[in-house]
Amino acid sequence: MKEKLVQNAAGRWVPVEINGEKAIPYQGVGAYRPQGVRHAPRLFSNADYPADGNKEVASLKEALHKAGLKDGMTISTHHHFREGDLVANQVFDAAAELGVKNLCWFPSASFPCHAYLLKYLDDGTISHIEGSMNGPLGRYCSEGKMKKTAVLRSHGGRYQAIQDGEVKIDIAVIGAGCADAFGNANGVTGPSASGTLGFALGDAQYADRVIVVTDNMVPFPCVPWQIQGNYVDFTVKVDRVGIPEKIVSGTTEVTKSPDRLLLAELTARFCEVTGIIRDGFSFQAGAGGTSLSVGNYFADIMRKKGINARFARGGSNKYLVQMLEEGLVEYILDGQTFDLDGVRSIRDNPRHVMTSPFTSYNYHSKGNIAGMVDVVVLGATEIDLNFNTNVVTHSDGYLLHGIGGWQNCLFAKTVILPVPLFRDRIPVIRDEVTTLCGPGELIDVVVTERGIAINPLRADLIEKAKGSGLPIKTLLQLKEEAEQICGKPQPPVFTDKIVAAIKWVDGTVIDVVREVAVSH
Repeated sequence: MKEKLVQNAAGRWVPVEINGEKAIPYQGVGAYRPQGVRHAPRLFSNADYPADGNKEVASLKEALHKAGLKDGMTISTHHHFREGDLVANQVFDAAAELGVKNLCWFPSASFPCHAYLLKYLDDGTISHIEGSMNGPLGRYCSEGKMKKTAVLRSHGGRYQAIQDGEVKIDIAVIGAGCADAFGNANGVTGPSASGTLGFALGDAQYADRVIVVTDNMVPFPCVPWQIQGNYVDFTVKVDRVGIPEKIVSGTTEVTKSPDRLLLAELTARFCEVTGIIRDGFSFQAGAGGTSLSVGNYFADIMRKKGINARFARGGSNKYLVQMLEEGLVEYILDGQTFDLDGVRSIRDNPRHVMTSPFTSYNYHSKGNIAGMVDVVVLGATEIDLNFNTNVVTHSDGYLLHGIGGWQNCLFAKTVILPVPLFRDRIPVIRDEVTTLCGPGELIDVVVTERGIAINPLRADLIEKAKGSGLPIKTLLQLKEEAEQICGKPQPPVFTDKIVAAIKWVDGTVIDVVREVAVSH
């Protein structure tokens, strides 16, 4: 039976049912209001747990068995170990040994190291993924090989989905750099320290069963405890929970590319001339090479002006830590730790504060931190003439990236996208984005090496940029320049099969990803 599609408020055709569950089409920014109460996990009694607090079992396989793992369940993991994660692969090794099938994997993010799990998607141990899919997993999904429809959410959207009961986690497996047998755990100590464990907070709070896995089991109490043992059913000690040198993954070095350095410099100059950089302002930039360079340019401007920032939202890295220690930033509010300097700082510096998707990004709460940030610097794979933006698919249609905190950050006071005008001779600015992840009304500025486009909705920024000497242009002008150099790109070819749904921050469906019809 052909699935029913409706046109949502963004003009995209989306399903009203995903994997047998009701789906709500996107209604516009701030339009959808949730009803009811937060999801609640089942009740338990102290009488069912060891009086001495020792919840340790011999193996992950035994813990999963004791937790009642069975066909069709949802298993969650977190991604603080990044490319060094060993936990998710061990979970599904154990599940396969137990003969369990049709599992939904619900990670806070995945990495290329999880290509190991393709064999379990093939043999039916895993039916589908509700979470980001980077590289091989995304390609597998785009080629229509996943047995059910994948669902991608932002970091805040993931917490919202757990809290609202949209996703009910049967078993959460939380890898930790340090834990005690009771289940208290943190990510800041031990040989596999990863920094924060904020992405596992919702899993611990709302999952029916919780397993903490560590390679550094210490006597009670494990302090600080970022995860409280009162949420935990079983603890397991393994030989290795993460590969430290791969936990520090991604591009965590300042770019050396002249074009990318120019993007960073133009972004910082724009923020200076428009008055965004001022005493007590706040900012967020990612851990990519261009974003790190923006932070360095911000630091130079602050030193020159003799001002500081009240707080910076992280991902933390050595450059942000240096700004904190120099006094250029009063606080780091950190959701994810990208290197060992960040791990050290969040462990030792009380002004380096752990946050979670609940505090930072959850859209179904009484406000969050995202809207308090003065300026956020983000990336994108595509932008269209209405400032609509894509971050999950490439222009060939392949789903190769997750959303991360990107959607949530769009609620900052000013959103800036520094992007190259083209990648591999494919223009970034399109007539229409392949996949809609963020509505154009929330994107304020696009910075390219050949000019800066300001959203017409931001008349204040347009006025402040006048006479600045900055190369202000329209998106149409930038698009035409790119096409003069590269030619007009052909849109990808898809089948009718929907392989993934893209959720907006409120849990509504903003777009879908279809199966790629031909390989490129």
